[in-house]
Amino acid sequence: MMKFTPLSISGLWLIEPQRFGDARGYFSETYSREQFEEHIGRVDFVQDNESMSTRGVLRGLHMQGGADAQAKLVRVSAGEVLDVAVDLRDGSPTYGQHCAVRLSHDNGRQLFIPRGFAHGFVVLSDTACFQYKVDNKYAPQSELSVRFDDPELAIDWLLDPGELILSPKDSSGIRFADFIPWKG
Repeated sequence: MMKFTPLSISGLWLIEPQRFGDARGYFSETYSREQFEEHIGRVDFVQDNESMSTRGVLRGLHMQGGADAQAKLVRVSAGEVLDVAVDLRDGSPTYGQHCAVRLSHDNGRQLFIPRGFAHGFVVLSDTACFQYKVDNKYAPQSELSVRFDDPELAIDWLLDPGELILSPKDSSGIRFADFIPWKG
């Protein structure tokens, strides 16, 4: 059984799978299509991805637009991250607002992020294994990065800026003010 909690931004869901433990360790069902559809609706995940990163690695804020937009179900199987989703849905009453959630192996939490959100995370532990399901394939022609440190978004990444490790793509994301929402 999983606990599904809607978050402060419509469409974002915190999912907490139940763990059954004993002296050997634990067992946890991390995804159930039936339970997912009962609470969130139908999402046809087409791919599972995984990244391993060291402390301070910040990946994001990424999104794909138009017909290539992606919904994501994210979790951490080792370590801890701060996971952030920014609402960039055209016409949304929470446009430009973000939600940040700590995801870790210890807490077992997952975050569902619907299409229309920019997404990113920063590694808080020595290393972290980050896993996510997506409902659309990777389409580099439709991808963009919004600056992780944009003052308008005012995201607290919980680490000193000097600790952050970024790819060139993430270092050169567009300003939030320059983002033009995709239609449809």
